[in-house]
Amino acid sequence: MKEIKNTAKHTDNEVVNGLRSAIEHRATWMALMMDEAKKAGFDSEKFTRDAIFKTGGFHGEDIKARQVGEGIVNFEKTFLPENTKKIFEMEVKTCNEEKLEVEFNYCPLVAAWKKQGFSNEEIELMCDCAMDGDRGIAKANGYEFKLGKTIAAGDDICEVNFYKK
Repeated sequence: MKEIKNTAKHTDNEVVNGLRSAIEHRATWMALMMDEAKKAGFDSEKFTRDAIFKTGGFHGEDIKARQVGEGIVNFEKTFLPENTKKIFEMEVKTCNEEKLEVEFNYCPLVAAWKKQGFSNEEIELMCDCAMDGDRGIAKANGYEFKLGKTIAAGDDICEVNFYKK
């Protein structure tokens, strides 16, 4: 496995830094809950994935309800407000009626898991579990979801993609 590289380049925005801290806090809860469940003999991956997918479905329904107009272009406007783009240092690579392709250049979840001392393999699994939220959002909005490269796997970016069915 490649070394995980995850350094924020934009750190001068107090609001964004506060939101990153909140996401790190959430990621810490998730990781420690998974770890404790595993120690207790539970299938921590399954219940984590199930819970996060349900959360994604809930958020996906909310996005759909708040979205003005139909289609991926309008989905992107609701799904990715400016502060969210800043938190993850996102670049929207493609946004049209067929697809939304986004690159993340920083991940506060990965930052939290590294601070907690989890192994690269554990971080990669937790990342994929966390992405079940986006899978749930995609399903709720009728889109296909594809995860490409990930920071948690040692790539320089995360590729998060939504496609029209």
